[in-house]
Amino acid sequence: MSKRFLAMSGFLVMVPLLAFALLHMRAEGPQSPKQAAAEPDPGALPEAIANLQRKIDNGNSKLDFEEPRGYLRSLLETLDVPVSSQSLVFSKSSAQLFLISPDAPRALYFNDEVYVGYVQGAPHLEIASVDPVAGPVFYTLDQVAMEKPKFTLQPMDCLACHDTFESEKPVPRLLMLSVLSDPTGVALNRSSIVTNDKSPLLERWGGWYVTGNSGNQRHMGNHLVRQSAESLGAIRDYSRRADLTAGSNVTDLSKRFDTKAYLTADSDIVALMVLGHQTHIHNLITAAGTSLRANSSESAVKDETERLINAMLFVEAAPLTQPVTGTTNFAAEFSSRGPRDSQGRSLHQLDLKTRLLRYPLSYLVYSKSFDALPQAAKAYIYRRFWEVLSGMDTSATFTHLSSADRKAILEILQETKPDFAAFVKQLG
Repeated sequence: MSKRFLAMSGFLVMVPLLAFALLHMRAEGPQSPKQAAAEPDPGALPEAIANLQRKIDNGNSKLDFEEPRGYLRSLLETLDVPVSSQSLVFSKSSAQLFLISPDAPRALYFNDEVYVGYVQGAPHLEIASVDPVAGPVFYTLDQVAMEKPKFTLQPMDCLACHDTFESEKPVPRLLMLSVLSDPTGVALNRSSIVTNDKSPLLERWGGWYVTGNSGNQRHMGNHLVRQSAESLGAIRDYSRRADLTAGSNVTDLSKRFDTKAYLTADSDIVALMVLGHQTHIHNLITAAGTSLRANSSESAVKDETERLINAMLFVEAAPLTQPVTGTTNFAAEFSSRGPRDSQGRSLHQLDLKTRLLRYPLSYLVYSKSFDALPQAAKAYIYRRFWEVLSGMDTSATFTHLSSADRKAILEILQETKPDFAAFVKQLG
């Protein structure tokens, strides 16, 4: 039985085990036409890892190898990925699932465009880098010291799960799932929940470690299920009847596993909230762009962009009922990122009292992926942003945005997003 079959069959049987998994393995044997069409040309990709590989090959950049975590720290520093973004998942995920457990969780790190996965003792790092057109591009980096390390493009096996399955041609996606995990890290039923801004905290982070305070808002983080699979039922039902108190408001993980094996001892709740938002928006941008490059009719533009617009403006976001605080400096680091207007305001600034962002428009409006959307899509989105933020749209959909919210977001956008400002100016 081939390694590929083992990885693929494990993936299909254990899909609920995924918690933002970056499945990979070198493809073996011939590819189907569908697979071949999906494989990007690494020489044409303008995303972070392809660019870094060119710099390494040209001698303009270098990755340092250090035991026991290999290239991890150097890669994060080179890509400007904050260590404070560390998010720990103990449910068995990725092709390296046999090395993952509550005693040895998988660590994920991210910035606005890149995601890096690290597993203790694993032969390689796992990376997803968001290409402006293709969406997430998956790589591995062998944990072997060499002068010029090579990233290996992994386009095929990743799509066994990282595919929207909504079209003949694969559309890659990122996943952040909540699962019910037993004490070994195995998911106990086939029920899993994709978590994003719409998910109440009560349903989030099953199979993940979580550090931070959420007041009386319980969540599924740090929780191991000790019941039989037959008695569990659906994950949403379980989350509402289980006692999740002990897993909430946890600030120290050292009694649960050896935290010294990681770059930090935390799995910050704020980083996890941002990760859920960001992966969701990246997926919607990729899906919209892929669809509209094939069909940019007026009706298609409206259909594909409305849900992106709503998600970027947090239309269905679950509100916070009490403030949330993390255990690292992630919140401060994240809030310091991104362009600022003349009043010092930024779409990266966090709220964490009643909602995620202080100014609720996704900061991914600045992303290369958003900028690469077809022009017809961007024009429609900008018009809808203007209608909502200027107060022209008085529909119930956007009543969560106060007049002050709309005014502030509009001012920030006009000062920090030149093409939006130009679009508004054209409106007269």
